[in-house]
Amino acid sequence: MKLKFLGTGTSQGVPVIGCHCEVCESSNPKDKRFRSSALVTADNDKKILIDCGPDFRMQMLTNNEEQIDAVLLTHEHNDHVIGLDDLRPLIFRNGKNIDLYCQKRVGEEIKLRFPYAFADVRYPSAPAFNLHEIEKPFTLLETEVIPVDVSHGKISIFGYKLKNLVYITDASFISDTEKEKLKNLDFLILNCIRKTDLHPAHFILPQVLELFEELKPKKMFLTHISHHLGLHDEVELELPENVHLAYDGLELVF
Repeated sequence: MKLKFLGTGTSQGVPVIGCHCEVCESSNPKDKRFRSSALVTADNDKKILIDCGPDFRMQMLTNNEEQIDAVLLTHEHNDHVIGLDDLRPLIFRNGKNIDLYCQKRVGEEIKLRFPYAFADVRYPSAPAFNLHEIEKPFTLLETEVIPVDVSHGKISIFGYKLKNLVYITDASFISDTEKEKLKNLDFLILNCIRKTDLHPAHFILPQVLELFEELKPKKMFLTHISHHLGLHDEVELELPENVHLAYDGLELVF
């Protein structure tokens, strides 16, 4: 299987509109970050999208991707779902609804934000989704998916375990029970918004490094990165061995 990072930035992306810090003005492509999303290519070549934010269209075009077979949603915040309308060309070409997998609460929010996708009589060019509520491990396109329940501030959101890789974004707390799912991993992908100043809804770098020492994955990649974390190349030099910053377009084989 493969996981490609379509985006590794926070809700504002990097560069941030109107910001002239060294990160936002960097010429290094690794400092340019779309909103966080990932594309998994399963062993049967099916494509599973994790989150579909406002940059989805450009992410697909930039990476020369043409197909999505199903979508896993981590939670309902706009930077993770508001691009769902841009799935329309794929829906039209395939001639069938696209399957969305998420918590019940998230599904209800999707219905509120995209009511035209669920209308009894739909406008001809409207998208069409099949919503699937998930709570426990399930098989998706011949791939086992294990939800990982983490806290994003005051709300529960899902990370996902596929084989020996876990993808978690927007977390601020992981219970001991859920940490059991994160042991002996080949890859742990975890959000890291900045270096200092505790955030109410996101991990910062010292917290992430503590988890690395506790859980001991073979490799950890950081995502959902803001311009406050610093320049990609400089931060990479500061990180422990086997901890890396993810960047848009990076691909992991697992």
